[in-house]
Amino acid sequence: MTEPVNEVDPAERGSKRRFSLRSRVTLLAAACVAGVVALVSLGAYLTVKDNLYQQLDETLTARANAAVQSPQVQAQLRQFPGAFLTTSDLQIGVLAANNRMVYPDVGHPPPWGPLELAVAQGTSSGSLRTDGKTDTRVIALPYDGDQAMVLALPLGPTKQTLNELAVVLLLIGGGGILVAAAAGTAVARGGLRPVERLTSATERVARTGDLRPIPVSGDDELARLTQSFNTMLGTVAESQERQRRLVADAGHELRTPLTSLRTNLELLLSASRSDAPSLSEQDRADIEADIKAQLDELTQLIGDLVELARQDEPRAEYERVELIEVVERALDRARRRAGEIEFDVSLQPWVLTGDSNALERAVLNLLDNAVKFSPDGSTVRVRMYPLGDGTTVIEVADSGPGIAEEDLPRVFDRFYRSSEARTLPGSGLGLAIVKQAAERHGGAAYAGRAPGGGALMTIRLPGAPG
Repeated sequence: MTEPVNEVDPAERGSKRRFSLRSRVTLLAAACVAGVVALVSLGAYLTVKDNLYQQLDETLTARANAAVQSPQVQAQLRQFPGAFLTTSDLQIGVLAANNRMVYPDVGHPPPWGPLELAVAQGTSSGSLRTDGKTDTRVIALPYDGDQAMVLALPLGPTKQTLNELAVVLLLIGGGGILVAAAAGTAVARGGLRPVERLTSATERVARTGDLRPIPVSGDDELARLTQSFNTMLGTVAESQERQRRLVADAGHELRTPLTSLRTNLELLLSASRSDAPSLSEQDRADIEADIKAQLDELTQLIGDLVELARQDEPRAEYERVELIEVVERALDRARRRAGEIEFDVSLQPWVLTGDSNALERAVLNLLDNAVKFSPDGSTVRVRMYPLGDGTTVIEVADSGPGIAEEDLPRVFDRFYRSSEARTLPGSGLGLAIVKQAAERHGGAAYAGRAPGGGALMTIRLPGAPG
């Protein structure tokens, strides 16, 4: 039974891929401006609309009061309010209680209904409304006892003003959105240029393995991002260079014992043929001893390479380490292979957080190195004591010839062996492991001369008294 597979439409996937960050920034800027313009325009429109209608109502009320107070005028035996003669821009009339409307002969009667009739009949003190059929604003006030003065002002000019305002706001808002989109595009193009450079650099690294840094300009967040990316590229380049040197040096160191092994094995195979001269027992024993020594050297070299590779891995979960126990375990192992060499030990308790196995290997390498250069019957001095600044030191001093001045800066380099050490067994990686372990724990390793002669190797580690 197969599980369902979610398929994505290629057109949809292509549209998502084409919708770049620059487009999103542009659309976001345009949308924000559009929202702000819409809110401002709506607020301005509603404010102007309320003000215009309020002014219209105030004007209509004032003219209605003036019409009510205007004197009577008589013409052709008819008597009517004098306001009939001065209201050519609006509709005016007098509504009687019997629902009969009197208005100027040259005009049109204002609209009236139950609200205006109630004013004429005295049941209402006045009314103000909008008549939808005639699109006018209608006001009615009591007049001359049982009548109502009714005025109607057209809303057309006011609505035309509002329509013109809406068009102006729409044009201004549209222009603002276009300007915001253009500004967003310019800002996105300039602001995202470092991101584009980072993208190109990432693609270049993935395609060619080229780890050259990217030019940095400015001091903003994107510039700091570029600097961080350059730091990462530098770290990767350094790691690759270390790996390259390690492989090259390992190949060089492996070549000598492998060549010797091959020579000895070919000699033994040649001697085993019937037509070849036989080897003496002494020669055969010497060849076998040489093969065993070369195998031991290869074994040590491979073990040291594995240890260096393991320490180059990401840091493991550290634990509380009693450093005095680590040194004592290393001393137990060193004594078993030290022969006639004695150890003068003085240790003070110290506690730190770290990898006890890596620290024990580092201390053991220092002890083995001291034993290798010390003559039989001599003493290796081991001291561990705090310095009073939050660190402690482990000092291992041998009784050998010491380290030449020109060799001191390089004794912790991988595969480096001084002229005196080239005749002795070893891979040239022991002290490199010591330095790497110390630095992984926030410390350092030093090489110098002991006061009584010989070499003095020191590890300095942070922590606290035990």
